Amino acid sequence: MQARFITFEGGEGAGKSSNLAVVAQWLRDKGVEVITTREPGGTDYAERIRELLLQPSDEMISADTELLLVFAARAQHMAEKILPALARGCWVLSDRFTDATYAYQGGGRGLSVEKIAQLEQLVQGKVRPDLTLLFDIPVSLGMERAGKRGALDRIEQESMTFFERIRQCYLDRAAAEPARMAVLDASRTLDAVQTQLVECLEQRWEQWNV
Repeated sequence: MQARFITFEGGEGAGKSSNLAVVAQWLRDKGVEVITTREPGGTDYAERIRELLLQPSDEMISADTELLLVFAARAQHMAEKILPALARGCWVLSDRFTDATYAYQGGGRGLSVEKIAQLEQLVQGKVRPDLTLLFDIPVSLGMERAGKRGALDRIEQESMTFFERIRQCYLDRAAAEPARMAVLDASRTLDAVQTQLVECLEQRWEQWNV
Protein backbone atom coordinates (compact mmCIF):
# COMPACT_ATOMS: atom_id res chain seq x y z
CA MET A 1 0.00 0.00 0.00
CA GLN A 2 1.14 3.55 -0.71
CA ALA A 3 2.64 5.37 2.26
CA ARG A 4 0.30 7.96 3.77
CA PHE A 5 0.89 11.28 5.50
CA ILE A 6 -1.55 11.92 8.37
CA THR A 7 -1.57 15.15 10.38
CA PHE A 8 -3.17 15.97 13.72
CA GLU A 9 -4.52 19.45 14.31
CA GLY A 10 -6.44 21.39 16.92
CA GLY A 11 -6.18 24.15 19.47
CA GLU A 12 -4.47 24.03 22.82
CA GLY A 13 -5.52 21.13 25.06
CA ALA A 14 -7.29 19.22 22.29
CA GLY A 15 -5.46 15.94 23.00
CA LYS A 16 -3.62 15.57 19.70
CA SER A 17 -0.57 13.86 21.15
CA SER A 18 -2.54 11.18 23.02
CA ASN A 19 -4.61 10.38 19.98
CA LEU A 20 -1.60 10.33 17.68
CA ALA A 21 -0.22 7.47 19.77
CA VAL A 22 -3.53 5.61 19.36
CA VAL A 23 -3.42 5.97 15.58
CA ALA A 24 0.23 4.87 15.45
CA GLN A 25 -0.57 1.69 17.37
CA TRP A 26 -3.71 1.04 15.28
CA LEU A 27 -1.61 1.18 12.12
CA ARG A 28 1.22 -0.93 13.54
CA ASP A 29 -1.33 -3.58 14.48
CA LYS A 30 -2.15 -3.72 10.76
CA GLY A 31 1.49 -4.24 9.87
CA VAL A 32 2.18 -0.68 8.73
CA GLU A 33 5.58 0.93 9.32
CA VAL A 34 4.98 4.27 11.03
CA ILE A 35 7.03 7.19 12.30
CA THR A 36 5.62 9.89 14.56
CA THR A 37 6.83 13.46 14.61
CA ARG A 38 5.74 16.99 15.45
CA GLU A 39 5.82 20.61 14.35
CA PRO A 40 7.45 22.92 14.90
CA GLY A 41 10.31 20.48 15.29
CA GLY A 42 10.82 16.88 14.24
CA THR A 43 14.58 17.08 13.70
CA ASP A 44 17.39 18.35 15.90
CA TYR A 45 17.75 21.59 13.99
CA ALA A 46 13.99 22.16 13.70
CA GLU A 47 13.63 21.55 17.44
CA ARG A 48 16.07 24.39 18.07
CA ILE A 49 13.85 26.65 15.96
CA ARG A 50 10.86 25.41 18.01
CA GLU A 51 12.56 26.67 21.15
CA LEU A 52 12.91 30.13 19.59
CA LEU A 53 9.23 30.12 18.66
CA LEU A 54 7.81 28.97 21.98
CA GLN A 55 10.03 30.35 24.70
CA PRO A 56 8.69 33.58 26.28
CA SER A 57 10.65 36.65 25.22
CA ASP A 58 10.86 40.27 26.33
CA GLU A 59 11.32 41.23 22.69
CA MET A 60 8.19 41.57 20.57
CA ILE A 61 8.38 38.97 17.80
CA SER A 62 6.74 40.12 14.60
CA ALA A 63 4.13 37.95 12.91
CA ASP A 64 6.31 37.71 9.79
CA THR A 65 9.30 36.55 11.84
CA GLU A 66 7.15 33.88 13.45
CA LEU A 67 5.85 32.75 10.07
CA LEU A 68 9.32 32.49 8.55
CA LEU A 69 10.64 30.55 11.54
CA VAL A 70 7.73 28.11 11.25
CA PHE A 71 8.50 27.45 7.59
CA ALA A 72 12.25 27.28 8.21
CA ALA A 73 11.61 24.48 10.71
CA ARG A 74 9.21 22.85 8.25
CA ALA A 75 11.73 22.95 5.41
CA GLN A 76 14.24 21.07 7.56
CA HIS A 77 11.54 18.67 8.76
CA MET A 78 10.48 17.90 5.20
CA ALA A 79 14.03 17.37 3.96
CA GLU A 80 15.35 15.31 6.85
CA LYS A 81 12.38 13.28 8.01
CA ILE A 82 9.05 13.47 6.16
CA LEU A 83 10.14 13.05 2.54
CA PRO A 84 12.71 10.28 3.19
CA ALA A 85 10.16 8.32 5.25
CA LEU A 86 7.45 8.55 2.61
CA ALA A 87 9.95 7.63 -0.11
CA ARG A 88 10.82 4.36 1.63
CA GLY A 89 7.14 3.49 2.13
CA CYS A 90 6.81 4.52 5.77
CA TRP A 91 3.66 6.26 6.97
CA VAL A 92 4.20 9.62 8.68
CA LEU A 93 2.04 10.90 11.55
CA SER A 94 2.69 14.51 12.50
CA ASP A 95 1.41 16.47 15.48
CA ARG A 96 0.61 19.67 13.54
CA PHE A 97 1.58 20.69 10.02
CA THR A 98 0.68 23.53 7.67
CA ASP A 99 -2.98 23.79 8.67
CA ALA A 100 -1.62 25.01 12.01
CA THR A 101 0.21 27.80 10.20
CA TYR A 102 -2.96 28.92 8.46
CA ALA A 103 -4.78 28.77 11.80
CA TYR A 104 -2.19 30.36 14.11
CA GLN A 105 -0.32 32.76 11.87
CA GLY A 106 -3.26 33.33 9.50
CA GLY A 107 -6.33 33.21 11.72
CA GLY A 108 -4.58 34.14 14.95
CA ARG A 109 -2.03 36.72 13.78
CA GLY A 110 -4.00 37.97 10.79
CA LEU A 111 -1.40 37.24 8.11
CA SER A 112 -2.76 36.79 4.60
CA VAL A 113 -3.64 33.40 3.19
CA GLU A 114 -1.74 34.34 0.03
CA LYS A 115 1.52 34.92 1.94
CA ILE A 116 1.24 31.58 3.73
CA ALA A 117 0.32 29.78 0.50
CA GLN A 118 3.43 31.10 -1.24
CA LEU A 119 5.67 29.71 1.49
CA GLU A 120 3.70 26.45 1.53
CA GLN A 121 4.39 25.97 -2.18
CA LEU A 122 8.05 26.91 -1.81
CA VAL A 123 8.71 24.51 1.07
CA GLN A 124 6.36 21.62 0.28
CA GLY A 125 5.88 21.61 -3.46
CA LYS A 126 3.03 19.19 -4.12
CA VAL A 127 3.24 17.40 -0.77
CA ARG A 128 0.03 17.67 1.24
CA PRO A 129 -1.42 15.43 3.98
CA ASP A 130 -3.56 12.50 2.85
CA LEU A 131 -5.69 12.90 5.97
CA THR A 132 -5.91 15.62 8.60
CA LEU A 133 -7.61 14.84 11.89
CA LEU A 134 -8.94 18.02 13.48
CA PHE A 135 -9.59 17.69 17.20
CA ASP A 136 -12.08 20.47 17.85
CA ILE A 137 -12.64 21.76 21.37
CA PRO A 138 -14.17 24.93 22.86
CA VAL A 139 -11.37 27.36 23.63
CA SER A 140 -12.19 27.72 27.32
CA LEU A 141 -12.08 23.96 27.89
CA GLY A 142 -8.92 23.53 25.85
CA MET A 143 -7.09 26.25 27.74
CA GLU A 144 -8.23 24.78 31.05
CA ARG A 145 -6.67 21.46 30.03
CA ALA A 146 -3.51 23.15 28.72
CA GLY A 147 -3.07 25.00 32.01
CA LYS A 148 -2.89 21.70 33.87
CA ARG A 149 0.17 20.62 31.87
CA GLY A 150 2.42 23.21 33.50
CA ALA A 151 3.82 26.63 32.60
CA LEU A 152 2.36 28.12 29.42
CA ASP A 153 4.67 28.79 26.48
CA ARG A 154 4.78 32.04 24.49
CA ILE A 155 1.91 31.05 22.20
CA GLU A 156 -0.26 29.61 24.96
CA GLN A 157 -0.08 32.95 26.77
CA GLU A 158 -2.08 34.67 24.02
CA SER A 159 -5.62 35.97 24.55
CA MET A 160 -8.82 33.96 24.36
CA THR A 161 -9.89 35.94 21.29
CA PHE A 162 -6.65 34.88 19.58
CA PHE A 163 -7.54 31.23 20.16
CA GLU A 164 -11.15 31.77 19.10
CA ARG A 165 -9.87 33.03 15.75
CA ILE A 166 -7.65 29.98 15.47
CA ARG A 167 -10.52 27.61 16.16
CA GLN A 168 -12.73 29.29 13.59
CA CYS A 169 -9.98 29.17 10.98
CA TYR A 170 -9.54 25.44 11.55
CA LEU A 171 -13.29 24.85 11.20
CA ASP A 172 -13.43 26.97 8.04
CA ARG A 173 -10.61 24.97 6.50
CA ALA A 174 -12.29 21.70 7.41
CA ALA A 175 -15.54 22.86 5.82
CA ALA A 176 -13.65 23.82 2.65
CA GLU A 177 -11.76 20.49 2.43
CA PRO A 178 -14.04 17.76 3.82
CA ALA A 179 -12.37 15.03 1.77
CA ARG A 180 -9.06 15.63 3.55
CA MET A 181 -10.04 16.96 6.98
CA ALA A 182 -12.10 15.00 9.50
CA VAL A 183 -13.47 16.92 12.50
CA LEU A 184 -13.59 15.07 15.82
CA ASP A 185 -15.33 16.34 18.96
CA ALA A 186 -12.41 16.57 21.40
CA SER A 187 -14.58 17.90 24.24
CA ARG A 188 -15.88 14.39 24.90
CA THR A 189 -14.25 11.75 27.11
CA LEU A 190 -11.04 10.17 25.88
CA ASP A 191 -12.84 6.87 25.20
CA ALA A 192 -15.54 8.65 23.19
CA VAL A 193 -12.98 10.60 21.17
CA GLN A 194 -11.04 7.44 20.41
CA THR A 195 -14.23 5.69 19.30
CA GLN A 196 -14.77 8.50 16.78
CA LEU A 197 -11.14 8.23 15.77
CA VAL A 198 -11.19 4.49 15.10
CA GLU A 199 -14.41 4.81 13.08
CA CYS A 200 -12.75 7.47 10.93
CA LEU A 201 -9.62 5.37 10.47
CA GLU A 202 -11.57 2.28 9.48
CA GLN A 203 -13.46 4.25 6.85
CA ARG A 204 -10.26 5.74 5.40
CA TRP A 205 -8.49 2.38 5.50
CA GLU A 206 -11.23 0.87 3.34
CA GLN A 207 -11.00 3.76 0.87
CA TRP A 208 -7.21 3.49 0.62
CA ASN A 209 -7.41 -0.26 0.06
CA VAL A 210 -9.91 -0.09 -2.81
